[in-house]
Amino acid sequence: MKKATAVVYSEGFFTQMDGKTANGLVRHSERYEIIGVIDSQFAGQDAGEVLDGVANGIIVFKNLDDALSSLSNKPQTFIYGIAPLTGDFSEGDISLMEKAMSEGMSIVSGMHRFLSDDKAFMEKAKQYGVTVTDVRKYEGKNLHRVFTGEILKVTAPRIAVLGTDGAIGKRTTATIITQALIKAGYNAVMISTGQTGLMQGAKYGAPMDAIQGHFAAGVVEGEILRAWDAEQPDIFIIEGQGALTHPAYLSSCAISRGSQANGIILQHAPTRKIMGDYPDFPIPKLEDAIKLNEMFTNAPVLAITLNHENMDEVMIDKIIEEYKSSYKRAVTDVLTRDTQCIIDAIETEFPELLKKKK
Repeated sequence: MKKATAVVYSEGFFTQMDGKTANGLVRHSERYEIIGVIDSQFAGQDAGEVLDGVANGIIVFKNLDDALSSLSNKPQTFIYGIAPLTGDFSEGDISLMEKAMSEGMSIVSGMHRFLSDDKAFMEKAKQYGVTVTDVRKYEGKNLHRVFTGEILKVTAPRIAVLGTDGAIGKRTTATIITQALIKAGYNAVMISTGQTGLMQGAKYGAPMDAIQGHFAAGVVEGEILRAWDAEQPDIFIIEGQGALTHPAYLSSCAISRGSQANGIILQHAPTRKIMGDYPDFPIPKLEDAIKLNEMFTNAPVLAITLNHENMDEVMIDKIIEEYKSSYKRAVTDVLTRDTQCIIDAIETEFPELLKKKK
């Protein structure tokens, strides 16, 4: 299926924590062909170069008018790529999206405030002949599913990518490890648990922070079972959300419980000292986070993966060696270093996988 072309709006937040949806879509998207990012602070630059130091041909534009006048083909989709804690739009966002619709662009949003519930907005969408997609408005078959324990029939390893904070890179790490496992010859399936992964084109998953608490673990279990019945994968990689120690997010609990993960990859930012959006709450010590996640999930931490924010190449290498020595686990930064140590750690924990390797 041909991808719809899209421009991603991330004014003032591209490369930052609240711009994680835009960041993720620039790095990877199976559903949309990203042809531009909107953020005036990086106007004229290559989005890949700005984000990861590697050009990818996606240009950052000053505003929507700049994008429309510069691109040879008008984008089919306007994606709202900001993910603030409030889950609501900032002043002027609705008017901007109405302008995008008037230009024939469909709207995709991952916010907690649903555009499809706005009668006036939807009337304009109908007027302009475009669609509006609220990614967090999950209406899948597992929406009201309680946990049953059927997950125990899944014999494939279930590896949860958990973290010591929100917006720390769990989705990116889960995506890259899934791709690495597929390249290594395994039938690996990723379960997405956030709006960005679903926008990127994840086949299985749900926006966990928008699911009613009573059903959250059941939704995770149900999505894994759905993938198990359809794909019979060799291994699952399950994207985490938030952190067990984060004061505002409970979705990590449901992901651990619902998946009954039997292995953990723990994502950590060594230079980050406080929880995202909560300056009075410090990041836990890594050794404490390892113990907590292993106890709560009842599974071993197989590897530690790094978020290299505010770290240069020398520091990344230094931290990797320090952590390997201190924690006796595989350690890497999947964005800048090799992932083979992660594959090795998984194969060591689950040697039966080697029989399925193609």
